[in-house]
Amino acid sequence: MPPADNLLYYGDNLDVLRRHVADESVDLVYLDPPFKSDQSYNVLFREQDGSRSEAQIKAFDDTWQWDRGAAAAYHETVEAGGKVSEAMQAFRLFLGDSDMLAYLAMMAPRLLELRRVLRDSGSLYLHCDPTASHYLKLLLDAVFGPERFINEIIWKRYGAHNDSRTYGRVHDVLLFYSASNVRTFNKQHEPYSEEYVAERFRFSDPDGRRWAEQNLASPNPRPNLTYPFTAKNGVTYAPPVNGWKYSKERMTELDKASRLHYPTKAGGRLRMKNYLDERIGVPIQDVWTDLISIGGTSPERLGYPTQKPEALLERIIASSSNEGDTVLDPFCGCGTTIAAAQRLGRRWIGIDITHLAIGLIKTRLADAYGSEAKYQTIGEPTTIEDAEVLAESDQYQFQAWALGLVHARQGGPIKKGADKGVDGRLYFHDGNDKTRQIVFSVKAGKLKADHVRDLWGTVQAEKAEIGVLISFEKPTQPMRSWAAGQGFFESPWGKHPRLQLLTVGELLEGARIDYPQTAGINRTYRKAPKARKIAERARGLFDPGEDPAD
Repeated sequence: MPPADNLLYYGDNLDVLRRHVADESVDLVYLDPPFKSDQSYNVLFREQDGSRSEAQIKAFDDTWQWDRGAAAAYHETVEAGGKVSEAMQAFRLFLGDSDMLAYLAMMAPRLLELRRVLRDSGSLYLHCDPTASHYLKLLLDAVFGPERFINEIIWKRYGAHNDSRTYGRVHDVLLFYSASNVRTFNKQHEPYSEEYVAERFRFSDPDGRRWAEQNLASPNPRPNLTYPFTAKNGVTYAPPVNGWKYSKERMTELDKASRLHYPTKAGGRLRMKNYLDERIGVPIQDVWTDLISIGGTSPERLGYPTQKPEALLERIIASSSNEGDTVLDPFCGCGTTIAAAQRLGRRWIGIDITHLAIGLIKTRLADAYGSEAKYQTIGEPTTIEDAEVLAESDQYQFQAWALGLVHARQGGPIKKGADKGVDGRLYFHDGNDKTRQIVFSVKAGKLKADHVRDLWGTVQAEKAEIGVLISFEKPTQPMRSWAAGQGFFESPWGKHPRLQLLTVGELLEGARIDYPQTAGINRTYRKAPKARKIAERARGLFDPGEDPAD
């Protein structure tokens, strides 16, 4: 693996880790494994007969099932021996062949690989919810050793929930482990509260600088610092009972800098001025209440249901890595870890099993960083032959990949009267800033004239401006002539054919859709904000009255 490269992998993360990521090559791992936490708690412990089809992890349908694949993963881990084997055997004894055991069986080999790739100074943050956090902590203890557990961080992600017959469930859990006792850790701070400032920093200099009184007495007996001190106001102050906190030379320096506050009454204590503008804030604790989850109108929101706020990842990355370090996210989803690592000057590796996620990450990086984001994408088709293999193995993933080539998103609701389904959508804006749409049809098999006519019917039913058909086969001349006869959508930037036919080969060679791309450009998901805007935003805010869970 070239150490200077940012890498985006499509594929199963266990396979990618084993084949492509070297031992002790990563400084920080953050993972937010898919987990269907909204299903009934009891369902996760229901025993299964092992005969169902293997679990498929898809972007918006995260679940784990006890099946033959999970059983095979369990046996592989157990047969390898060691503490993780012992932990998994204990889990099976307690949980039985349940979906929860399937989840742990799939996680165990991945956590072992993540431990392998961490440098001695590296750390791992596992993001989960309380449904499985206690099991995952035991599993991590087996992988890292219980002495490498650093913190259980509580992240309050919602303002409030009115859950029926329970306390409101408003938090997630971050389990923080280190590879050794020489971990990288940069202490982070948050601003003082207004109440604390008003109560503590009650005094001001004539120029308006606020300060608080600080005791100059030593907390413990210091005979060598028990001396009378004569200040520049000519008054000599007797030492406190335990002596001064500082040497006479240091006290003199503070006095010359006007940092001492003289008592106004006889017998009063000499104090030091502790200026507010010199304080860096309160050290971050293990309960995070200042980073509320992304709300429906947040400029960060991209339409991905499990998306986390970038500020959350910025805090983790800034705390447990340094500029130039490598950050790895093996379940990178919509790319929040990658975006935060890019902005903070870290190298990064992202892995995801869906082309939907890979396409979204590419779009997000282009929106936020433009040409500054340099990376390699590995595992995606680069030839017609590769694309054919993908189409034969998984048409859903082929469709997502093909749509990703043109920055479109998959599917969506279909209006009554449409002749066929909408495989993808792309939104743009015209000269009046009105939202317009393009609908897509993706055909992996034999191309027929009916496919072109059906797409035109869908364009009309959906009231779309443009329809695009993506196919393996090259359309015949009659198909192209019929499509050309459907006219143009006119914009301030020219005329754009209302029905466009593109092949996978043409897209791989750089062909693109003809549509207005000056005002607003691509709206695959909500457009990611520029990196500068992310840095400037107020963190932890969401619209009053809005449910942040939406």
